[in-house]
Amino acid sequence: MKYILFIVIILAAANGLVAGQSAKQTTALEQETRRLEQAQVDALLRNDLAEMEKHWAEDYTVNNPFNEVVKANKGPIRTGTLVYSAFVREIETILVHEKTVIVMGRETVIPTGNSPDAGKTINRRFINVWMKKKDKWKLVARHASVICQN
Repeated sequence: MKYILFIVIILAAANGLVAGQSAKQTTALEQETRRLEQAQVDALLRNDLAEMEKHWAEDYTVNNPFNEVVKANKGPIRTGTLVYSAFVREIETILVHEKTVIVMGRETVIPTGNSPDAGKTINRRFINVWMKKKDKWKLVARHASVICQN
């Protein structure tokens, strides 16, 4: 009986250690994801496509607010037809699933120049999907929708 109790205690303690490590790893990954998300926004505002593309998967695909599904390398950001004077991203949740991280929230943007809706403040919902590829986190998919003003 003592032997069984000893085994149960050891297993419970080991399970707690594994859960604690997993929570720490998740928290670190969430912080890294927030850093990567903000780096994308900062590069976008500087119009630094080279920096943004460092974090894009080769097949990074965007369902954009113009109701188009495009490869990011041919989308309005890449072609320069969409430029922002302001871009604030509010992350509401981060879901971690092994080598995939899903980020959800809202964005407030102000397009500028010859961009559609230049000068208007636009509120959107977004989802960004990151995957670990060759030991680097890459954006693989994005969806952004304009919130109706009603």
